[in-house]
Formats: sequence, structure tokens, C-alpha cells
Amino acid sequence: MRKMRRKGLASMAVQTVASSSDSTIDLGPAAALSCRECGHRVPLGPVFACEECFGPLEIAYDFSGHDTEELRRRIEAGPANIWRYAPLLPVPADVADKPNLNPGWTKLVQADHLARELGVTGGLFVKDDSGNPTHSFKDRVVAQALEAARAFGFTTLSCSSTGNLAGAVGAAAARAGLRSCVFIPHDLEQGKVVMAAVYGGELVGIEGNYDDVNRFCSELIGDPAGEGWGFVNVNLRPYYAEGSKTLAYEICEQLGWRLPDQIVIPIASGSQLTKIDKGLKELIELGLVEDKPYKIFGAQAEGCSPVSTAFKGGHDVVRPQKPNTIAKSLAIGNPADGPYVLDIARRTGGAVEDVTDEEIVDAIKLLARTEGIFAETAGGVTVGVTRKLIKNGLLDPTKTTVVLNTGDGLKTLDAVAGTGLSATIRPTLDSFREAGLA
Repeated sequence: MRKMRRKGLASMAVQTVASSSDSTIDLGPAAALSCRECGHRVPLGPVFACEECFGPLEIAYDFSGHDTEELRRRIEAGPANIWRYAPLLPVPADVADKPNLNPGWTKLVQADHLARELGVTGGLFVKDDSGNPTHSFKDRVVAQALEAARAFGFTTLSCSSTGNLAGAVGAAAARAGLRSCVFIPHDLEQGKVVMAAVYGGELVGIEGNYDDVNRFCSELIGDPAGEGWGFVNVNLRPYYAEGSKTLAYEICEQLGWRLPDQIVIPIASGSQLTKIDKGLKELIELGLVEDKPYKIFGAQAEGCSPVSTAFKGGHDVVRPQKPNTIAKSLAIGNPADGPYVLDIARRTGGAVEDVTDEEIVDAIKLLARTEGIFAETAGGVTVGVTRKLIKNGLLDPTKTTVVLNTGDGLKTLDAVAGTGLSATIRPTLDSFREAGLA
């Protein structure tokens, strides 16, 4: 049944390409779409499944003939956003001149106070992507998908979302002058609902969890009602996913063109982790960083931990789970890139771990207290997992470590709702002293 389902989706993808423009699409160094399973290649287009084996497609590049030092100079002279890496992305040459939210080049915070708390001596950094235009890393991936949507002539930008992506799509479409219509689970955090709705596009709640929403969007692609729609994480997924590579590029450039020894990444669909690994390998291939070993660790919430469960069980198959966690941005029970995450964690000598909701809340407060960074629940997952990995001897505290915070805590206030006033006093010095605050 699953194979038949994937075959149907692949057919929809092929039909979409046939209805697109016959003109050649120029997306920089992007050469073709390549199947991650069988290697079959097809021309660039809004295709997301291989017509030969129904595996996922991703961008294949032609980086031949590059000059490493010239490429480095070009990047360093570029704008302070993801378009400094345009020579390495599937985007047109004039991308920086188009209406765009221009995300990226967020802070890499040297987290010395947090390092002391966790016992890290080799250098601990937080890549804080809450500084993006809609306050999550999703602005990076949507920016890539938007350029593909423009190239393929789509007029409506859409997605299935656990919250952050909905806001990123709404904002990017508004900036680009496109219509947006996004789909979310009906019970998301209210802050994320408001932030997605404020941009003026249609916001539709689906009764069910994220996996139900994603299935609906896959069906809509093959229906006449979805004609002219670019679903950033479905028919535009190969382009969308490449946005996560820019996190790898920025981290290495901000470390002085060095690879981190260890990096801890939250897992929802798993695409962010797999593309960060792809970005690191590309930097090595291009000679922009020294080739040396690095370890990649994945982080999940215990209430939605299909990849962690598979990793710790020694399995290659990721069994779907029904999500039940406060970390709703990571609540994907059937992660598309789960098997590839397992491969990367094992290949690099890393691991995949999970933490409870209580540990997530404690880690959110720890990061805020030590570094002044208010992370959403996904950031609490990565910090909590980092602490657990150190305790279990899986992460080396003497090595340079980067932890990702992918969103702003203002979006998930319910998680820390019990946090409040230290005291309530009368406006007198005696009352202040009586409260023990002097």
C-alpha cells in the first residue's frame, strides 16, 4: 500500500512538471534533481519523488571549475544574509535584487556561561536562528522555495506546517506579492496561529496532527484545485530543503572557516539535519574548510521520538508515532528524512537522543538564565539533549560544540506559563526589605 501511495505521488509530480514552463530554468549551480535512493536524474522542476523508485529527490550541483579563494572572497563580500551563499544555492543570479525577506546571518553566540553549567571546556556556541524575520529558521527554507516558485510560475505559496513554517510562508508571500494559503493542525499554540494569520493570507486548521495535514496537502497537489500552487515542503521540497544548508555555511564561516567538532540539531522531519550534513560536506569538497571528522547529534522530545527510538534500538526503519509533547514544532510522528538521519548519526559517530517535556522546560530556562536567549520548545529540546549526551558520555565536553536554537520563545509561552513575578510588594523600602530582595 505504501509503495502504491508513493507511486501516486510520483505521478502527480511528473504531471506538475509537464504543465510547467517549457523554457530552461536557470537556478545557478543547480544541475538536476537526483534520487537519494537510486541516483536517477531528472531536469529541474517542481518534482519531489523519483519516477523510477519513488524515492525522494534532491538538488544535484555542478561545482566544477570553481576557484576556492575567489569563491571565499565572493562570499565574504556578499550581503549579511543567506544570499552571500547564492553561488552554492539553487537560486537565480539576481536573487538579491528581488523582494525577499533576506533571512540568515544570525548570531553564533559563544555560550561561556552555559558551557560552565554543562561542563563544556572545548567551546560551546548557540546558533540562534530566532533572529530571522519571522523568528525561526523556517525563513531560510521558505526563501529558497519562493525563488523556485517564481521560476516555475506558481501564483500561490502554500505548506503544511506545525506553526513556524506557516508564518514564514505567509510573510514571504506577502513580501513577494503572492497569495498564500497554509494548513496547520487545529490545536497549535495560539501565538503561532496569530503570527501566521497576521500576514493576511488564508490560514486553514485541519482536524488532526501534522501528519494528517501533510497527507491532505499531498492530495491537494494532485487535484485541479491545487493547480498553480507551490507547496514549499511538498512539490517544492527539493529546493526548500536546501535552505538548511545555509546554517552549515554560516556556522563554519563564523567559526573562521572551521568545521565544528560536534553539532546538536533538533529533529522534526529530519530535513534540517540531513541538509546541514550536506552543507558541511560541500564546504569540504569546495576546499572552503579543512577536511576533518565531525559528529552530528539529533535531538527529539520523548513524546515524539520515532528517530531516537530507532537509533537506540539499533533499527534502520523508523516506526511512526502519535505525537504527545509540548514541542509541537517537532511533533512529526512520521519524519520523511528519519532513515537518513540514522545514517548520518551513525556515519559521523554521533547519536540521536530525546528528553521529557519537564526537561525541555528546564532547558529553556537554563538557556535564558545563562545566555539571555529565550528559546522556543525546540531550543529546549536541543539544550536538554546536549546536557543528557554529556551526562551519558556520548558528547565530548572538550570539543567545540554548536547547539541550534531554531525559534523564539515568545511563540511558545504556554510552555513556561508558570514563570512570573518574584514578589509583589508595596511601593516602600520596608516592603522591599521584607521581601528579602535587598
